[in-house]
Amino acid sequence: MERQVDATFGYLSPDDIGLFTDRYELTMLRGYRETEHTPRGTFSLFFRSLPTNRGYVIGAGLEQAIAYLRDLTFGEDQLAHLREEGFPDSFLEYLADFEFTGDVRAVPEGTAVFPNEPLLEVTAPIDQAQLFETLLINQIGFQSLIATKAARMRDTVRRHGDEQTIVDFGSRRAHGTDAGLKAARGAYVGGVDGTSNEAAGNQFDIPVFGTMAHSWVQSFPSERAAFEAFVDVYGEESVLLVDTYDTVAGAKTAVEVARETDVDVRGVRLDSGDLAALSQDVREILPSEMDIFVSSGVDEFFLREFFADGGIADGFGPGTSLTTSKDAPTLDPVYKLVAVEEDGKMQPSMKLSEGKVTYPGGKSVRRFTADGTLQRDVIARTDEDVGGEELLVDVVQDGDLVYEFPTLDEIRERTLATLGKLPADVRAIEDPAEYSVEISDTLTATAERVQSDLRQEMDL
Repeated sequence: MERQVDATFGYLSPDDIGLFTDRYELTMLRGYRETEHTPRGTFSLFFRSLPTNRGYVIGAGLEQAIAYLRDLTFGEDQLAHLREEGFPDSFLEYLADFEFTGDVRAVPEGTAVFPNEPLLEVTAPIDQAQLFETLLINQIGFQSLIATKAARMRDTVRRHGDEQTIVDFGSRRAHGTDAGLKAARGAYVGGVDGTSNEAAGNQFDIPVFGTMAHSWVQSFPSERAAFEAFVDVYGEESVLLVDTYDTVAGAKTAVEVARETDVDVRGVRLDSGDLAALSQDVREILPSEMDIFVSSGVDEFFLREFFADGGIADGFGPGTSLTTSKDAPTLDPVYKLVAVEEDGKMQPSMKLSEGKVTYPGGKSVRRFTADGTLQRDVIARTDEDVGGEELLVDVVQDGDLVYEFPTLDEIRERTLATLGKLPADVRAIEDPAEYSVEISDTLTATAERVQSDLRQEMDL
């Protein structure tokens, strides 16, 4: 019998989001409930070290993370699956009525963050807070990674180019449809000007751009015929791909078609060969009003070399390197318990695991700026005032949203403003300088006290 293929196979519906978690989260959640051990806990989401050649990380993904946290449900099919997996009906009844009732503080999207600084902290009954580990790491970790990669490209263009347009071309190379959509959003947060993906444009109101593929040119009897047909449809918006056969000859043909049709063709795209050298040759052929758009292998390192070699372009289309953050493909964020309620008070908690020690208690991150330049950050306890600007803001209180999310354009502007304040050596794309992040004396003392108490208790 022929197997029927379900078009939704592998697609997460809203009711499936509750199952987008690791089994041990549900195992602990059930355990918390059945042992009636549900004190409030504070979990902190952060990363311990920066990815390769990264001097900073741009926080992103908060809006989606909060939407999932507040709207999470378990549908009938999902509960049936868990029943088949052996979870008891009493636990499934709890999940059927699940509602987040805790608090969330977070760093606004588009903000530069550094090691050990919480991007987000959740304080809630521990069973609720525990459930969201997988989802929060997934959403914030990935988009922050891509936003950072995009910010590095935008900063390279700022430093070496002339504010050229950058458009995300990478959804086809992303690791799945959701990754492609979230990469487009993260890239826009990081400073690109748009995306080629129509679904991302629709969902997030990101400007959408597109040109043509080599298949268009190959399908016609000649390159000239292909250009003429395209210009006939798209007129002044036409961007003609000129390297299907010979780049220089293609550029000449594009100019001839524009003149013969009396259409002010927008520009041409270069996608192969020595792009810096070819862009110079093509620029000499094109009239000044026609743009040059460069794709293929574009990233911050390519951009630096392209400009150093005298390359000329009005825009770039990064793909694989952007949507996979190819040179540094993971941020390795963690979500760790840092405080637990005892006798009605939140008590700091921490791990002692070698190489994975965490700072205890809820955190405050204070940023110090002088003459428009970021100078240093201080990670402190929430109950101490060390000066500077507090980075974490209240997002959810008692399960209710208390934060007004900015538009994506406003988030993008925050990123660009942040880049302008970061020291140049911290923004270097290779061997960046280390930004100063200090631990307050009070937090240091708290960590030492908790460590000492734990070692005595464990007789270590």
